[in-house]
Amino acid sequence: MEQLWFYFDLGLWHVLDATAIDHLLFIAAFTVPYHFEALRKLLWWTTLFTVGHTLSLMGNYYFALNPPSEWIEFLIPISILVACVPLLQGSIPSPRYQALLSLLIFVFGIIHGFGFGRYFGMIVSGEDAGSALFSFAFGVEAAQIVIILCVLLLQLLVVRFGLLTKEKWKLVAGAMILSQALEMTLQNWPR
Repeated sequence: MEQLWFYFDLGLWHVLDATAIDHLLFIAAFTVPYHFEALRKLLWWTTLFTVGHTLSLMGNYYFALNPPSEWIEFLIPISILVACVPLLQGSIPSPRYQALLSLLIFVFGIIHGFGFGRYFGMIVSGEDAGSALFSFAFGVEAAQIVIILCVLLLQLLVVRFGLLTKEKWKLVAGAMILSQALEMTLQNWPR
């Protein structure tokens, strides 16, 4: 049980680590256009991300799938930039874009998982790899749900107290996320 908790905690803090904000920015980017009424959809998307993330960890651990790290580190901020598109449009994404976003979130989960795969492979022992992956995935999912709830609550407070309109909130949040993603993209540009 202690080992399951260790990997759950590792997954939780892998996402909530203040020095590694890629998950936070990605989850925030696809959450900002929505309100609490869309919580089910947002939870579905975060689960797709977690499944993709877990599949790439499994691929790295069990099948030695190990794409070049410089490209993974470059594609991670690109995924955040793509998730910002609806924020800059200022409206709720169309149903067609939402369907495409589901696929993109899954693929981006795979990319993000490869970014952590090497480290994860170094700390997991063979006999507990399956339970470690399972516990880690629950930790990642729990952290992402915390991010979604915090973003929705912040949005509610900002709009309810009249600090920004819903449209301006989306633009301001989108600009902040976009600026961070652009900086990360330039820092991780493949050489």
